[in-house]
Amino acid sequence: MQLKKYLIVARPWSFTMSLISVSVGTLLAAETGPVSWPWFLATAVGIVFFHAAANLINDYFDSKNKIDTPDAPTVKYRPQPIVAGVLTPRQVLMGAVILFALTAVIGLVIAYCRSWHIVWIGVVGLLTAVFYTAGPVGLKYRAFGEIAVFLMWGPLMVEGAYAVQTQTVSLKPLLISIPFGTLVALVLFANNMRDIAFDARQNIKTLSIVVGLEKSMIIFAGLILAAYVYVFGMIVLGMMSLWGLIILLSVPKAWSLLKTFRRKVPDMADALTAQFDTVFGVLLMLALFLDRVVHL
Repeated sequence: MQLKKYLIVARPWSFTMSLISVSVGTLLAAETGPVSWPWFLATAVGIVFFHAAANLINDYFDSKNKIDTPDAPTVKYRPQPIVAGVLTPRQVLMGAVILFALTAVIGLVIAYCRSWHIVWIGVVGLLTAVFYTAGPVGLKYRAFGEIAVFLMWGPLMVEGAYAVQTQTVSLKPLLISIPFGTLVALVLFANNMRDIAFDARQNIKTLSIVVGLEKSMIIFAGLILAAYVYVFGMIVLGMMSLWGLIILLSVPKAWSLLKTFRRKVPDMADALTAQFDTVFGVLLMLALFLDRVVHL
């Protein structure tokens, strides 16, 4: 059944990151007034469609540009739909186009009913997702992939979800989005650390190739530490309550991840990093929720 194939190759395990971004933006909006749960649901569905489309279009261009091949490290732990013969290039492309179209329809309805800020946020997100791997830009192949991912899963999604609820934009969602957006970007960075040798042979440039594996490890650990320091800074500045300290419960997960990478960058580098991001993100959501119900 084709639908089942699409569900598998869309990488649903990664959708938690999008749902966390939307939830963080919504919880921040709750500070200004009641939350519209129907619009939250519409936003969440639209973002999941967008994420699935981005994954498919990424696989399409990675295959078309001969980046994903049968010997690619990525193929070892997840099905690359075209390389594995699960779907044809046309089927993958059409799946992405349909999902982007559904995202656009939902986005336009939300923009008309709630806030026209969704239009520019959506357009920037769409262009970033497409030209992440599409030529002639190919952000992923020019060491700008991490920046693109940070923008989409950090400021754009969080600010967008906030705008849906409040019908305006604000500096606070942008600032609060930074640590989680950074950690989502680390998922790609972890992937690129694992693929340094392979990507170099494919004549593409990633940040990991530019700085080398040793410095990449320092950056990887440094940005994880920076996420905690940043949240602490937000607490000190009064942007977050003391409930923000609850993210420290994710430290054992972070430590375990760093120990694993120190031994050897694992085949499932991106999936393992995404698991840590999920724990951190859920705790960030919990901190924002608790701040609404139990004031410290």
